[in-house]
Amino acid sequence: MSPYSRREFLKTTLAAGTMASVSNLQLHAAGQAATEVVTLGKSGMQVTRLAFGTGSNNGYVQAALGQAGFSRLVHYAYDRGIRFFETAEAYVTPAMLGEALKPFPRESYQLMSKVTTDPGVDPQKRFDEMRRTSQTEYFDIMLLHWQHTADWVAETARWQDGILEAQSKKTIRTRGASVHGLPALRQMPGNKWLEVAMIRMNHNGTRMDGPTYADNNNPTSVPEVVKHVKQVKEEGMGVISMKLIGNGDFTQHSDRQAAMRFAFQNAGIDCATVGFKSTQEIDEAIDNMNLALA
Repeated sequence: MSPYSRREFLKTTLAAGTMASVSNLQLHAAGQAATEVVTLGKSGMQVTRLAFGTGSNNGYVQAALGQAGFSRLVHYAYDRGIRFFETAEAYVTPAMLGEALKPFPRESYQLMSKVTTDPGVDPQKRFDEMRRTSQTEYFDIMLLHWQHTADWVAETARWQDGILEAQSKKTIRTRGASVHGLPALRQMPGNKWLEVAMIRMNHNGTRMDGPTYADNNNPTSVPEVVKHVKQVKEEGMGVISMKLIGNGDFTQHSDRQAAMRFAFQNAGIDCATVGFKSTQEIDEAIDNMNLALA
């Protein structure tokens, strides 16, 4: 059992290490909303609104580019002003992303990963393995990955303690969870441990939360998802959204624009992660986000 309990943590603070310096987030596309810096709630973590996602089909879409092609794409995104990169232990891309980011100063970008909350695993050893794979001394954000049951808060207590311990060592700066399904999402409001909530979002419920964690289309659940986004925002959590292109189902440009507009204007998310496989997709996502925030 970690000596750093959640109760002890909540009585004190681990402010050190959570603040990212604005000077280290230089904007290379002045005036573009997608590459502007936002603060994720009370965590103090600062990121660009648009994140480069590497988990399309668990990362196999990005991995198919090969290391050279993938690195070129990451460098293009960096040159366009994106400074927020997302991966997960369960994806096939963490090592590729680590390699692609090597040329850039570590303090110039933010790296988010997600840990699988397996039973019987030492969290600190897992985090050490993840850091080695990603070739990084620390993660800016670490999420509990794919929480999909109503009892996930109790079931992941050991992992929550593990992240708090890593925060005390400054190998993790900010903590949160990604959820799938309304039973899991309903546990986010009122959760004092969470600093960041990763919530699926688009305008018509494609591959969004429903009565179960099944990856279905749930248009009637969209109002409840939006309600919970607003609740956790009021409580000081930062909100990062995914599925803004419906897991690739939005083949019409108008749908991709509508999803981005809905996420920011209706739900009020802080930032969004989008999986890319081409420079054209990066350019379009930047344009769509700029338009949504105009």
